[in-house]
Amino acid sequence: MEDIKTIVERIAANVEQVIIGKRRAIDQALAALLCKGHVLLEDVPGTGKTMLAKAIARSIGCSFKRIQFTPDLLPSDVTGISIFNQRTHEFEFRPGPIFAQIVLADEINRATPKTQSALLEAMEERQITVDGVTHPLPQPFLVLATQNPIEYEGTFPLPEAQLDRFFMRIHLGYPERKDEIAILRRQRQAHPIETLTQVVAAEDLIDLQERIKSIYVDELIEEYIVSLVTATRNHEDVYLGVSARGSLALYRAAQAQAAILGRDYVLPDDVKALAEPVLAHRLIINPSARIRDISAADVISDVLKAVAVPGARAGRRFERVAR
Repeated sequence: MEDIKTIVERIAANVEQVIIGKRRAIDQALAALLCKGHVLLEDVPGTGKTMLAKAIARSIGCSFKRIQFTPDLLPSDVTGISIFNQRTHEFEFRPGPIFAQIVLADEINRATPKTQSALLEAMEERQITVDGVTHPLPQPFLVLATQNPIEYEGTFPLPEAQLDRFFMRIHLGYPERKDEIAILRRQRQAHPIETLTQVVAAEDLIDLQERIKSIYVDELIEEYIVSLVTATRNHEDVYLGVSARGSLALYRAAQAQAAILGRDYVLPDDVKALAEPVLAHRLIINPSARIRDISAADVISDVLKAVAVPGARAGRRFERVAR
């Protein structure tokens, strides 16, 4: 059976034909995908957020739908609606764009809270309930949402309950000078997304999602994850710390990180590598700390420095993991 590292490398290399110079962000998105986690892409316009979602969908052969969130968007525009059929004299359900394997929720913070809440059941339970009838969503199912952190006019901040349902928050950032020149050259005739081919079947992805669960996590790593999360709850600059859902997300993310790097066991470095994208958006910073320009990323950095790494002082205890 082909190992996870090889398959993920093939997907990432394919996506890099479209998204140039952002391998770290691509790997983070694929790690979330392996964990069945939803991703919040937060960055300024024009950095490739939409193209990243499209490139991943094409690479793994999944159905793709894009929802442009606006203030006048209704929940039924997302989930679907029941329509009365005059021939059969019965109501028929017409599914909305949420019924796709990969859904791009573009500028999600432009929709009203009522419409944003239409995604909660889909993201958590992978189903939609309309008029008392539950409709399962296709598998695999992933929501990739984008938002602009700079522009605030006409936007509605995502509530904590919804942010907590995003497995990971990823920043793409502006490309490096050489990468931007490469982008200009690649798009001279046409956009690379138009010729991007499928390299993995959706069924293979479902298999990978199950195989990730078998990656070994030592009890010392489990204690380390819980210690990190607990430290966020007790940090002086934090009003609301990371929930238990965040602990589980970091646990799964570390398993995916280890598999992507070709290991069948988790190391503390796997936890540290994804702590910020997995945990930072789940924090609420105190107003006094915000005045001092303290960010959630700063808090995660403090926590990583403060919490002792398993095996750092007593390496022999950790030998059974590193073998």
